[in-house]
Amino acid sequence: MTRPPATLAADTELAPTPVGGGDRFSGYGVMGLPFASGHVLALRRFPASSIGPGYTSVWHRDPDHRWTFWQDQPDAQSCLRYFSDGASASRRVEIDLDWPGASRLAVAIPAVGLTWTVDLAATPATRALSALGGALPDRAWRSRAVLTAMGPVAGALLGAGTLGMVGRSPNGQRFTANPRRVWVVDDSSASLGEVDLGPPGRLAEQARLGDFRIPQRGIFVIGRAFFDPDPAPGPGQRPEVPEVG
Repeated sequence: MTRPPATLAADTELAPTPVGGGDRFSGYGVMGLPFASGHVLALRRFPASSIGPGYTSVWHRDPDHRWTFWQDQPDAQSCLRYFSDGASASRRVEIDLDWPGASRLAVAIPAVGLTWTVDLAATPATRALSALGGALPDRAWRSRAVLTAMGPVAGALLGAGTLGMVGRSPNGQRFTANPRRVWVVDDSSASLGEVDLGPPGRLAEQARLGDFRIPQRGIFVIGRAFFDPDPAPGPGQRPEVPEVG
């Protein structure tokens, strides 16, 4: 419980893909971080993936509520497999992750001019949730009833608004999230091109993609995620997400 997030994140690079049915992932990320300017950023780093190579994805919502996804694998082997119906644009890019300190993560996407740093901290609430995460048996983590009850409790403890650990993605697949280790984002700075995103801050309305809600406070987690397999396209097939230049 005292090991820093940088060390635990490095451990996930060697973790096996979770067992079970459906599409399965393990790794770490910033569940979401809102900025007072109306921008939102999120990060997913899944070294272990059952749908292809491990991948990294950064999500950005602008103040006009348009979502752009950047990832280093094709759409079908990344988050867009489940979230494309909520995205306005996507692009495959190189994403650099670095840990310049035990609790500081730096993210850079040179192709789009994104630089983003987050400083992480443990609080009594995150310590309690992480202790619970280490104690829960696997069957509880896979129980939708247990996770449905945990979401509101975790959100209240963290001051992060409504959190959902189960639900449906914008593309319709059911998901289950297992945040087994938790920290808060104590401070962050980000710029996109010449735009400074400003200080972190709660949004007037909590952002969401399908049933996944972006925390109203920056939350970093190490854990797992499970999705239903991608359903076969129906008569109204989803259009491809435009690629931004």
